[in-house]
Amino acid sequence: MSKVLAATEKLAFVACVSDVEVLQRCLLASPCIAQGRWSLQAFFNARDAAGAFNSALAATPPGTWLVWVHQDVLLPEGWDTRFLQALAQGVQQFPQAVVAGVYGISGRGAVARRAGHVLDRGTLLREPCPLPCLADSLDELLFAVQAGHGLTLDPALGFDFYGTDVVLQAQSRGLQALVVDAYCEHWSNTPTGRVIPASLARRIQASGTAFERKWAHRLPVQTSWLAVERPGDVDRFLAQFELRQP
Repeated sequence: MSKVLAATEKLAFVACVSDVEVLQRCLLASPCIAQGRWSLQAFFNARDAAGAFNSALAATPPGTWLVWVHQDVLLPEGWDTRFLQALAQGVQQFPQAVVAGVYGISGRGAVARRAGHVLDRGTLLREPCPLPCLADSLDELLFAVQAGHGLTLDPALGFDFYGTDVVLQAQSRGLQALVVDAYCEHWSNTPTGRVIPASLARRIQASGTAFERKWAHRLPVQTSWLAVERPGDVDRFLAQFELRQP
């Protein structure tokens, strides 16, 4: 097993960009990015999350925490300092932690519970689960992977389920993932109702089928938006929605 390094190492950031206006209004307006304290690699119109993240990770020195963050996330003043402090606290408590996020699921099956502290589309989510805590799934809005442990994102998962996938990868290597208290704002335009674009449904269906096949031996898995208890659950979940054509 590779040596787990201290959480006091530096940060680097990577994001996929599909809308420059959103990027400028949110992520680039974040003080720790706007003031140039940390590097940000932005990948435009990437085919999947893995292509961007893995490329950035390959250029990241071991020990550095590579922060994957959505273009529509705003990091408030002092976020980087709080995140590093939260990482240090988390690694002290859970020494094998090499993945950390700001929102996710702790536990599996009947004991699974939400964990994290974020503002999501104007709604404050401050779950009662004490932080830091071990994570069994992480939301993709923001998570960090410490370089040097062989963890990468899976291109077969496209733009869905990859946060949970990297947690399961870490666990399969005897490593750990965390949810830490590092408040940020997520201004997603993903629909919240029962009508979704057909293109989004096709994307989720393809990624979900790949995820179910890859981790069939680890089910049930609870994510922040869907419980996958057996193969076919992603299709059954999508069947609840009305699909909007372009």
